[in-house]
Amino acid sequence: MHGSSPVPPTVVLVHGAFTDASAWAGVTRSLHCAGLSVRAPANPLRGLARDAGHIKGMVRDLGGPVVLVGHDYGGSVITQLTADTDNVVALCYVTAFGLDAGECVLDIMDRFAPTPVADATFTAALPAGHPGAPPDRELYIRRERFPQVYAADLAPGVGEVLSATQRPIACRALTGRSGPPAWASTPSWYAIATADRVLSPTAQRFMAQRMAATEHVLDGSHAVMLSQPDAVAAMIREAAGHIR
Repeated sequence: MHGSSPVPPTVVLVHGAFTDASAWAGVTRSLHCAGLSVRAPANPLRGLARDAGHIKGMVRDLGGPVVLVGHDYGGSVITQLTADTDNVVALCYVTAFGLDAGECVLDIMDRFAPTPVADATFTAALPAGHPGAPPDRELYIRRERFPQVYAADLAPGVGEVLSATQRPIACRALTGRSGPPAWASTPSWYAIATADRVLSPTAQRFMAQRMAATEHVLDGSHAVMLSQPDAVAAMIREAAGHIR
């Protein structure tokens, strides 16, 4: 009597600040060609607990095994998914924040030498979601600086489009404290972008080594999932294949 074949995992791609789920288009295409099922939900970018709860509900509904992938702030979000998501079998970080318990995004940014993004951002008032909601601001990258800071290895026209369509992140999301990290108990992979001007490559190596992740070093910008989608997809396939 033959044993049943293992259920292939679904890959859930979680975008970060200043972009949306369309940033995963090339990676999704490559994963589909490899026969993997993919979901790329919208990350609200409004606050760590809220954003993690949003993604957690979708992951739980999938039921089968899941490989979670986070880019930038999306790494902070997937790091929160520990309780009630025992179907998460691997984590992949793409130049992303893999926070430890009690850390926030700004702790990592402040721990290492400033990157060019530090003087390329500005804040604007965040519209209140409902009467009585606490005031907050949201962070943008200046449009004229966006291509060079975020996506220097993409064609200038592409960077300009990304700049015009960028999604801001609420400042409260950058100060939300992480809970127990999922990477402490889940196999992890990390794509380090050596030409990143948003998240220091030194910070990326620090987080990858802290979580004992399998490292993939890519010569790319912060938008490496757009400039090198096949390389990013190869790392994700490796994680999915390890689980299978």
